[in-house]
Amino acid sequence: MMLRVNNLACERGGVPVLEGVTFDIAAGDALILRGANGIGKTTLLRTLAGLQPALSGTIDFPPEEAAYASHADGVKSTLSVTENLRFWADIYARPLPDDIFDRFDLTDLRDRAAATLSAGQKRRLGLARLGVIGRKVLFLDEPTVSLDRFSVKLFADFLRDVHLSQGGVAVIATHIDLGIDAPELDLGPYRATPEARGGSDEAFL
Repeated sequence: MMLRVNNLACERGGVPVLEGVTFDIAAGDALILRGANGIGKTTLLRTLAGLQPALSGTIDFPPEEAAYASHADGVKSTLSVTENLRFWADIYARPLPDDIFDRFDLTDLRDRAAATLSAGQKRRLGLARLGVIGRKVLFLDEPTVSLDRFSVKLFADFLRDVHLSQGGVAVIATHIDLGIDAPELDLGPYRATPEARGGSDEAFL
């Protein structure tokens, strides 16, 4: 297994929100997280990615292979599309893939400053970095926000035909159908019991 989670409990703002989360994902597979708004999908992803500590349980995967992407595009507005992607390639000491511009429909925008892009174009640019950094374990929080149907398909094609086909894994919180053949995990049954919540009034993270 590339990713193994056992009896995981996690919190948000000092309040337990999920407990007993257990699943395995093999290389080449994805897992879709489902559940109502506020149930803890983002909290789970942040915990899996190591951005906040778990309350209990274990998470087993190669940590040097992980990347987390949320609603932020991670785009430098003063740089061009090409310069943004080259920046990420340099950070991870990797070559800039020749096909990354076509794969995310950025070819005609290569020399455009990121500040002049639409919200959807910025989103495609932000997601294109996932095809540059070469990490095998992706934790994705609503990755298709601001994308039209065509762009959603581009991203789904990248996940299926590039990332997963090359042995990567992905855990994805989304409310839409990405057209990827992957099991779904409903987080409803893992909601923390009222007794576990305590009385903290600490602000949510």
